[in-house]
Amino acid sequence: MSRLEELLARWREDPAFMSNVTRWEELPAQEGSYEDFPPFLHPRLQEALRRRGIARLYSHQAAAIRAAARGENVVVVTPTASGKTLCYNIPVINRFMEDGNSRALYLFPTKALSQDQVAELKGLVGELQIDLRTHTYDGDTAPGLRQAIRQSGHIVVTNPDMLHTGILPHHTKWIKLFQNLNYVVIDEMHHYRGVFGSHVANVIRRLKRICRFYGREPRFILCSATIANPAELAEALIEEPVALIDKNGALRSKKHFIFYNPPVVDRELGIRRSALLETQRLARELYRHQVQTIIFTRSRLGVELLLTYLQQGRKEKPGEESDIRGYRGGYLPRERRAIEAGLRRGTVRMVVSTNALELGIDIGELEACIMNGYPGSIASTWQQAGRSGRRSGTSLGLLVANSEPLNQYIINNPDYFFGRSPERALINPDNLIILTNHVRCAAFELPFRQGESFGRAHVEEILQFLADEGTLYLSEGTYHWMDDAYPAEEISLRSAARENVVIIDITTPQPQVIGEVDRFSAPMLVHEEAIYIHGGRQYQVEKLDFAEKKAYVRAVQVNYFTDANLSVDLKVLDVFAQEEQEVLRAWGEVRINALVSMFKKIRFHTHENLGTGPVNLPETEMHTTAFWLAFPPAATEGMTPAAVEAGLLGLANLIPQIASLFIMGDPRDLRAVSQVKSPFTGRPTLFLYDNYPGGVGYSELIYRIYREIFQAARETIINCHCSAGCPSCVGAAGEAGMEGKKYTLQLLEVILGGP
Repeated sequence: MSRLEELLARWREDPAFMSNVTRWEELPAQEGSYEDFPPFLHPRLQEALRRRGIARLYSHQAAAIRAAARGENVVVVTPTASGKTLCYNIPVINRFMEDGNSRALYLFPTKALSQDQVAELKGLVGELQIDLRTHTYDGDTAPGLRQAIRQSGHIVVTNPDMLHTGILPHHTKWIKLFQNLNYVVIDEMHHYRGVFGSHVANVIRRLKRICRFYGREPRFILCSATIANPAELAEALIEEPVALIDKNGALRSKKHFIFYNPPVVDRELGIRRSALLETQRLARELYRHQVQTIIFTRSRLGVELLLTYLQQGRKEKPGEESDIRGYRGGYLPRERRAIEAGLRRGTVRMVVSTNALELGIDIGELEACIMNGYPGSIASTWQQAGRSGRRSGTSLGLLVANSEPLNQYIINNPDYFFGRSPERALINPDNLIILTNHVRCAAFELPFRQGESFGRAHVEEILQFLADEGTLYLSEGTYHWMDDAYPAEEISLRSAARENVVIIDITTPQPQVIGEVDRFSAPMLVHEEAIYIHGGRQYQVEKLDFAEKKAYVRAVQVNYFTDANLSVDLKVLDVFAQEEQEVLRAWGEVRINALVSMFKKIRFHTHENLGTGPVNLPETEMHTTAFWLAFPPAATEGMTPAAVEAGLLGLANLIPQIASLFIMGDPRDLRAVSQVKSPFTGRPTLFLYDNYPGGVGYSELIYRIYREIFQAARETIINCHCSAGCPSCVGAAGEAGMEGKKYTLQLLEVILGGP
């Protein structure tokens, strides 16, 4: 029996531990399903694979390789550590061995994953002893290497941001790549959703347009964790049909998956013991049993706090590196590589990480994974849990829930998690703001002919608009670029708007830019006196120059964070669809006028309100899409206006959290507004709007699946231990009235047609 199995047996016998466990799932070991190498694979490649211990392929690998050889676009959807890398490396290398000029472009969402995949690829190429040059091209690439990569790189490994700003606008320097491009690989496809995914789809449109200019039509190989709509997302990203391969043939070792809900310390208020402190306690037990462990936490600050707690009381010899390390963005590349190597060697016994280590970076044979808080999606949870037990032996995945409604829903509904993933990844490449920005970039790269489409989007009106504003000029049926600006540098793939507010650290004599937020979020996040957290450090905003789009911050150490109150005036501009049953439900276009008037200081962990402060900023305006529900008079008969308001406020607190689970988004992607008597509907109404200019498709999906979302919200309230309302359900008692829980449940019964 391993040390981990001994500890698991002890936990099973411990009533105090088991009283907090909502599900202990044992996933049995699974035999692999194998196939021989396809006969068309080059004999030397087959031999090299055998020398690396791969005598046969998993069935899904063989299916993907055959589909790629037929010239199909392929999307592979199998769990973590199922060997997806070979699904694209083998077709790419095999094609190169047939044609020494062949090129491939690999897209990964993070630099760390790019580095790791290059190392694995170079190992296989070294075994073959062929001149296939593989290079990473990102922000860390030395300037001296860039020209060599452009001229001679057979496989260029990069990320969407670098493709957007560093490759496509300079395609004339990449002629050899584009003239010979056969494959484009898009790994971790499920990360490309929401605004980011909508941008990436447009970057792919630009890539395909440039490829056509050079006479190429590359095939795409996409890989994803399990989501409900992989083929739909893949086809939306590349705008071509795909062959879906989702039957996993990989070998799997035995895994214990435990859902752990920290104990309630105040039943009346629904307050639980801190998830971070419970994670620390459980991690110490794993450390004492010498179980190599990775701990994931949602924030950079969480990494530093947990690391500090775990290292306290441990005495290292002078000059000796701790075997408990942190890993997050902001660490130097050299430091991150050293931690990854320490995990592979076993000299690092415990690592605390943000989701930077969630992806398939090789960090050896970890035995246990603790997730401090629900990672935000079922796909991410499986990926994080999959970082343990990647090769052999029993492993552990342990989810420690926090008090947020989303966490409490998941922890109390394990069947929802362990069933087939219901999460749908959504993108909207034709969001007007995002599309216009990328048409601008595409026109800089190559002139547009009149009537030319951009992917599946018809953009003649956008081209005419850009010509009218002087960015383009029309000559003999062709739109040419005439602006001085370099458009790609102005456009972040992480926000819809072009106008971002840069955050400048003035702590040191030499001020430096440390980040940016989009213009619409700036009043909420970087108003004066806000606490802005970046790289695990806290900064207080000294000044927000909204006109110049600059926020000046200074490093501080405080025990609270800030949350701004947003006053929203919402007006419906157009109704796209509506239906009335128990309630009126609809979705359409809305105008949001938002004013941040005050902010709260909230203590870490306990979420106590430590005080408030004023915010003096101008109103912002945004056009987006929204879903809304309006209650008929009969539905609220017998309820006072105060009771209706309390119920609506409870829904506004809970529904964005629960809806984010179904749309595979972040709770911050949605915002709710409640109106006791809406000027538009004339009834009590709850609005849920996409928190991005133009919307990204969330509202339409919520309109279609609203019953599932509101059913899940009802279960969350029913399962909550508090009496009147708490942060785990409808908000703290008092925020939605002293009986907010009761009235919220009453409105949910109306929406769902009875108890």
